[in-house]
Amino acid sequence: MGVIKDNFGKIREQCKELVLSDKQIEEIMRRVIKEINRGLSKETHAEADVKCFITYVQDLPNGKEKGKFLALDLGGTNFRVLLIHLKDENDFEMLSKIYAIPQSIMIGSGTQLFDHIAECLANFMKEHSVYEERLPLGFTFSFPLTQLGLTKGVLARWTKGFNCSGVVGEDVVQLLKDAIARRGDVQIDICAILNDTTGTLMSCAWKNHNCRIGLIVGTGSNACYVERVENCDLFDGPKSGPNIKQHVLINTEWGAFGDDGALNFVRTEYDHEIDQHSINPGRQLQEKMISGMYMGELARLVIVKFTKAGLLFGGVGSDILFKRGQFFTKYVSEIESDKPGTYTYCRDVLDELGLDHATEEDCANVRYICECVSSRAAHLVSAGIAALINKMDEPSVTVGVDGSVYRFHPKFHDLMVQKIRQFVKPHISFDLMLSEDGSGRGAALVAAVACRESQ
Repeated sequence: MGVIKDNFGKIREQCKELVLSDKQIEEIMRRVIKEINRGLSKETHAEADVKCFITYVQDLPNGKEKGKFLALDLGGTNFRVLLIHLKDENDFEMLSKIYAIPQSIMIGSGTQLFDHIAECLANFMKEHSVYEERLPLGFTFSFPLTQLGLTKGVLARWTKGFNCSGVVGEDVVQLLKDAIARRGDVQIDICAILNDTTGTLMSCAWKNHNCRIGLIVGTGSNACYVERVENCDLFDGPKSGPNIKQHVLINTEWGAFGDDGALNFVRTEYDHEIDQHSINPGRQLQEKMISGMYMGELARLVIVKFTKAGLLFGGVGSDILFKRGQFFTKYVSEIESDKPGTYTYCRDVLDELGLDHATEEDCANVRYICECVSSRAAHLVSAGIAALINKMDEPSVTVGVDGSVYRFHPKFHDLMVQKIRQFVKPHISFDLMLSEDGSGRGAALVAAVACRESQ
């Protein structure tokens, strides 16, 4: 029994590097704000890791938006078209359809890609009997964009397996308009282009008018927030005069925080290994410590190290455990869903990994490792959110959140609430709100607000 307890102690000792102290969190908050200010400033924007792109979204929903709107959500190997009918506050109808993007189109020409999208849009409008109507459209485009206006977004680079020629450096709204014009059979007004964090914020703001931050913790991680126009050097719209709007939404692209070394003081050997084997070494370092794309692999690397050191599974691993990418992030959520003292889900996972010789103590240790990895992710996100809330200094703020990690991990929400409360100024109240279908409904809402403002 002494050996087992000793292993337990050794594992806890060696996991300490995965636990962020309050002092470290305070330092991360300070560095996040410094980096956000660098992104907002004209002088330092070019070399800032956290780019703080201006979205040109200046109006949030007020619940009075009405009518029919289209939304187009493109962010991966398929895209969604949605028809949203806003009736009154909290009452809406939504119809949607998912369309695949064939591999040949993903690496073909931009013309082929946008012609394909325009064809699917036209077919969708026929199916839902709005083919004859002229409808406003909000376009969620979740690739790195430099926005030059609410309806002008230039693609900085392709990601996620896309490599269409003739699109990088071009305005993707114009490319879509051109494709619709080439068909000549449907009437669509593209009112706005946005990314998924903006959609999340807008979707939540429709129901909760205090929503000032949009957060994604899923495959990737990003946040947007409401900033004062006077703090945005790169804002091209009017900054003074009658009816001038005081605020604008900022898309931070905070996944790249730490690319300059700002997180090195808390990064571990596991983080370095994740980064070295990724498709973009040295980039998106904060995202690699937080998001669902990497969380399972982080846990696997810790488990492998302790197995090889003889602290887990009697030193006997398995081919699956030792294979990169085979410990899925969903396993972390499942293992942490077990009630205290029970290991039903944990045993199921370990059986799948060929570790059916695991003892109860092994299960307890594996759960502890998963808790360290997921808690660190939640605390890193919380540091960024608390820093943004304090920066805005509003009396009450709602944070709209979407993404698979936040949605499915059993403790992520509670871990965040607890840690944000600890570091937010005492006079500020906040809450976290799960976004329902942010990128789709949010795109329609950005279009609805743009239409409302232009009337």
